[in-house]
Amino acid sequence: MIEQIEWLGHASFRIQGSPVFYIDPWKIVRDSLRAEVILISHDHYDHCSPGDVDKLRESETQVIVSAASAALIPDAVVLRPWQIMTFGRTCLKAIPAYNEAHPQSREGLGFLISIGFYDLYYAGDTGLIPEMDMLKPDIAILPISGKHTMNIGEAVQAVQRMRPRWVIPSHWGTAGEGASVADARDFANALKGISEVILPEQG
Repeated sequence: MIEQIEWLGHASFRIQGSPVFYIDPWKIVRDSLRAEVILISHDHYDHCSPGDVDKLRESETQVIVSAASAALIPDAVVLRPWQIMTFGRTCLKAIPAYNEAHPQSREGLGFLISIGFYDLYYAGDTGLIPEMDMLKPDIAILPISGKHTMNIGEAVQAVQRMRPRWVIPSHWGTAGEGASVADARDFANALKGISEVILPEQG
Protein backbone atom coordinates (compact mmCIF):
# COMPACT_ATOMS: atom_id res chain seq x y z
CA MET A 1 0.00 0.00 0.00
CA ILE A 2 2.76 2.44 0.89
CA GLU A 3 4.03 2.29 -2.71
CA GLN A 4 0.65 3.51 -3.96
CA ILE A 5 0.84 6.80 -2.04
CA GLU A 6 2.43 9.65 -3.95
CA TRP A 7 3.39 12.99 -2.45
CA LEU A 8 2.72 15.74 -4.98
CA GLY A 9 4.25 18.54 -2.94
CA HIS A 10 3.20 20.50 0.15
CA ALA A 11 -0.01 18.81 1.38
CA SER A 12 -1.12 17.19 -1.90
CA PHE A 13 -1.25 13.43 -2.28
CA ARG A 14 -2.44 10.86 -4.79
CA ILE A 15 -3.45 7.35 -3.74
CA GLN A 16 -3.48 4.90 -6.61
CA GLY A 17 -6.02 2.48 -5.24
CA SER A 18 -9.58 1.61 -6.06
CA PRO A 19 -10.70 4.34 -6.44
CA VAL A 20 -7.86 6.76 -7.30
CA PHE A 21 -7.89 9.52 -4.67
CA TYR A 22 -6.39 12.98 -4.83
CA ILE A 23 -6.19 14.86 -1.54
CA ASP A 24 -5.93 18.66 -1.51
CA PRO A 25 -4.49 18.99 -5.03
CA TRP A 26 -2.45 22.17 -5.47
CA LYS A 27 -0.11 23.11 -8.31
CA ILE A 28 -0.93 19.86 -10.12
CA VAL A 29 0.40 19.35 -13.64
CA ARG A 30 -2.20 18.80 -16.35
CA ASP A 31 -0.93 15.39 -17.43
CA SER A 32 -1.57 13.89 -14.01
CA LEU A 33 -3.56 10.68 -13.69
CA ARG A 34 -7.24 11.57 -13.70
CA ALA A 35 -9.02 11.44 -10.38
CA GLU A 36 -11.92 9.23 -9.41
CA VAL A 37 -12.31 10.95 -6.01
CA ILE A 38 -10.97 14.35 -4.97
CA LEU A 39 -10.91 15.21 -1.25
CA ILE A 40 -10.67 18.82 -0.01
CA SER A 41 -9.89 19.17 3.70
CA HIS A 42 -10.59 22.90 4.17
CA ASP A 43 -10.90 26.18 2.34
CA HIS A 44 -7.37 27.65 2.51
CA TYR A 45 -5.89 28.35 -0.92
CA ASP A 46 -3.10 25.77 -0.65
CA HIS A 47 -5.64 23.01 0.03
CA CYS A 48 -8.75 24.17 -1.81
CA SER A 49 -7.70 25.15 -5.32
CA PRO A 50 -10.62 25.24 -7.78
CA GLY A 51 -8.23 25.46 -10.73
CA ASP A 52 -6.45 22.29 -9.73
CA VAL A 53 -9.74 20.50 -9.13
CA ASP A 54 -10.79 21.46 -12.65
CA LYS A 55 -7.55 20.01 -14.08
CA LEU A 56 -8.35 16.61 -12.56
CA ARG A 57 -12.12 16.51 -12.63
CA GLU A 58 -14.07 14.51 -15.21
CA SER A 59 -17.79 13.86 -15.48
CA GLU A 60 -17.61 10.82 -13.20
CA THR A 61 -15.22 12.29 -10.63
CA GLN A 62 -16.63 12.65 -7.12
CA VAL A 63 -15.45 15.79 -5.35
CA ILE A 64 -15.85 15.69 -1.58
CA VAL A 65 -15.25 18.85 0.43
CA SER A 66 -15.45 20.37 3.87
CA ALA A 67 -18.45 22.60 4.57
CA ALA A 68 -16.42 25.80 4.30
CA SER A 69 -14.99 24.71 0.92
CA ALA A 70 -18.37 24.15 -0.72
CA ALA A 71 -18.77 27.77 -1.85
CA LEU A 72 -15.49 27.51 -3.80
CA ILE A 73 -16.03 24.12 -5.45
CA PRO A 74 -19.35 23.80 -7.33
CA ASP A 75 -21.28 20.54 -7.49
CA ALA A 76 -19.28 18.95 -4.66
CA VAL A 77 -20.46 16.67 -1.87
CA VAL A 78 -20.09 18.17 1.61
CA LEU A 79 -18.72 15.83 4.24
CA ARG A 80 -18.88 16.74 7.92
CA PRO A 81 -16.76 15.40 10.80
CA TRP A 82 -17.39 11.71 11.54
CA GLN A 83 -19.52 11.14 8.44
CA ILE A 84 -18.71 8.10 6.30
CA MET A 85 -18.82 7.33 2.59
CA THR A 86 -18.04 4.07 0.81
CA PHE A 87 -16.65 3.32 -2.63
CA GLY A 88 -16.98 -0.40 -3.18
CA ARG A 89 -14.73 -1.98 -0.56
CA THR A 90 -13.08 1.32 0.31
CA CYS A 91 -14.39 3.35 3.25
CA LEU A 92 -13.84 7.06 3.86
CA LYS A 93 -14.44 8.62 7.28
CA ALA A 94 -14.12 12.35 7.96
CA ILE A 95 -12.04 13.15 11.05
CA PRO A 96 -12.09 16.58 12.73
CA ALA A 97 -9.08 18.81 12.04
CA TYR A 98 -8.66 22.00 14.03
CA ASN A 99 -6.38 24.28 16.04
CA GLU A 100 -6.18 27.97 16.94
CA ALA A 101 -5.75 28.96 13.29
CA HIS A 102 -8.51 26.62 12.12
CA PRO A 103 -11.45 26.88 14.56
CA GLN A 104 -13.41 23.69 15.10
CA SER A 105 -16.57 25.56 14.07
CA ARG A 106 -15.21 25.71 10.50
CA GLU A 107 -15.47 21.90 10.32
CA GLY A 108 -12.08 21.33 8.73
CA LEU A 109 -11.40 17.71 7.93
CA GLY A 110 -8.84 15.00 8.10
CA PHE A 111 -9.59 11.72 6.36
CA LEU A 112 -9.38 8.09 7.42
CA ILE A 113 -9.33 5.95 4.29
CA SER A 114 -9.67 2.19 4.68
CA ILE A 115 -8.33 0.83 1.41
CA GLY A 116 -6.70 -2.44 0.41
CA PHE A 117 -6.75 -3.80 3.99
CA TYR A 118 -4.91 -0.72 5.32
CA ASP A 119 -6.13 2.31 7.27
CA LEU A 120 -4.60 5.56 6.04
CA TYR A 121 -5.02 8.73 8.09
CA TYR A 122 -4.52 12.12 6.42
CA ALA A 123 -4.55 14.61 9.28
CA GLY A 124 -5.15 17.84 7.34
CA ASP A 125 -4.31 21.21 8.90
CA THR A 126 -4.69 20.35 12.55
CA GLY A 127 -3.11 20.61 15.93
CA LEU A 128 -2.50 17.75 18.31
CA ILE A 129 -6.12 16.92 19.14
CA PRO A 130 -7.76 14.35 21.46
CA GLU A 131 -9.56 12.70 18.54
CA MET A 132 -6.23 11.21 17.52
CA ASP A 133 -6.37 8.96 20.59
CA MET A 134 -9.23 7.08 18.86
CA LEU A 135 -7.21 6.32 15.73
CA LYS A 136 -4.86 3.41 15.12
CA PRO A 137 -3.98 3.76 11.43
CA ASP A 138 -1.40 1.71 9.57
CA ILE A 139 -0.23 4.84 7.75
CA ALA A 140 -0.38 8.45 8.97
CA ILE A 141 0.19 11.57 6.87
CA LEU A 142 0.94 14.38 9.30
CA PRO A 143 1.83 18.07 8.86
CA ILE A 144 5.08 19.16 10.49
CA SER A 145 5.58 22.82 9.58
CA GLY A 146 4.14 24.50 12.67
CA LYS A 147 2.55 27.04 10.31
CA HIS A 148 -1.15 26.68 11.16
CA THR A 149 -0.44 22.99 11.81
CA MET A 150 1.38 20.75 14.23
CA ASN A 151 5.10 21.36 14.56
CA ILE A 152 7.62 18.54 14.60
CA GLY A 153 7.33 17.94 18.34
CA GLU A 154 3.55 17.77 18.22
CA ALA A 155 3.63 15.46 15.21
CA VAL A 156 5.99 13.16 17.10
CA GLN A 157 3.50 13.09 19.98
CA ALA A 158 0.71 12.25 17.54
CA VAL A 159 2.72 9.28 16.26
CA GLN A 160 3.39 8.14 19.81
CA ARG A 161 -0.36 8.14 20.46
CA MET A 162 -1.45 6.41 17.26
CA ARG A 163 1.55 4.10 16.63
CA PRO A 164 1.22 3.79 12.85
CA ARG A 165 3.64 1.50 11.05
CA TRP A 166 4.47 4.20 8.49
CA VAL A 167 4.45 7.99 8.71
CA ILE A 168 4.61 10.45 5.83
CA PRO A 169 5.22 14.12 6.69
CA SER A 170 3.45 16.89 4.80
CA HIS A 171 3.90 20.67 4.65
CA TRP A 172 7.60 20.52 3.92
CA GLY A 173 9.94 21.04 1.00
CA THR A 174 7.90 23.86 -0.58
CA ALA A 175 9.59 27.25 -0.29
CA GLY A 176 7.63 29.61 1.93
CA GLU A 177 4.83 27.12 2.58
CA GLY A 178 6.22 24.59 5.00
CA ALA A 179 9.13 23.00 6.81
CA SER A 180 12.53 22.47 5.22
CA VAL A 181 14.06 19.23 4.02
CA ALA A 182 16.28 19.34 7.11
CA ASP A 183 13.18 19.62 9.31
CA ALA A 184 11.69 16.55 7.65
CA ARG A 185 14.89 14.63 8.32
CA ASP A 186 14.83 15.75 11.97
CA PHE A 187 11.27 14.43 12.19
CA ALA A 188 12.35 11.08 10.77
CA ASN A 189 15.24 10.86 13.23
CA ALA A 190 12.93 11.63 16.16
CA LEU A 191 10.76 8.63 15.27
CA LYS A 192 13.49 6.02 14.91
CA GLY A 193 12.38 2.88 16.69
CA ILE A 194 8.75 4.03 16.77
CA SER A 195 7.52 4.23 13.17
CA GLU A 196 9.08 4.15 9.73
CA VAL A 197 9.10 7.63 8.21
CA ILE A 198 8.80 7.85 4.45
CA LEU A 199 10.38 10.93 2.87
CA PRO A 200 9.23 10.61 -0.73
CA GLU A 201 10.48 12.52 -3.72
CA GLN A 202 8.05 15.16 -4.92
CA GLY A 203 5.76 13.88 -7.67
